[in-house]
Amino acid sequence: MYMKKLRVLLVCGSGASSGFMAANIRKAASARGMDVSVVARSESEIESYIDEIDVLMAGPHLAYIMDEVDELAEANPDLKVILMRKDYYATLDGEAALDHMLEEVGEA
Repeated sequence: MYMKKLRVLLVCGSGASSGFMAANIRKAASARGMDVSVVARSESEIESYIDEIDVLMAGPHLAYIMDEVDELAEANPDLKVILMRKDYYATLDGEAALDHMLEEVGEA
């Protein structure tokens, strides 16, 4: 069980679909009794949040900006950058997204 509060930034192109995904991840985390803060923003806002988060989850359609995101994340070695999988992103499956995130941060 993850004890520390996890601060997650979800990004997609405009922030619309990530808003629904963020809500679904919050519900899944809450059902498991986890303290997870999930904020959805557009990819243009990543730099504004990079120092305040533990995990950055990007929509699968943003694969092309991942090199840039990794460069931004270098300043914060504890930051986990995750490219969401198309299968759960397409269905906005918060449970699967949470499982993937926990797997990546080593808490699964």
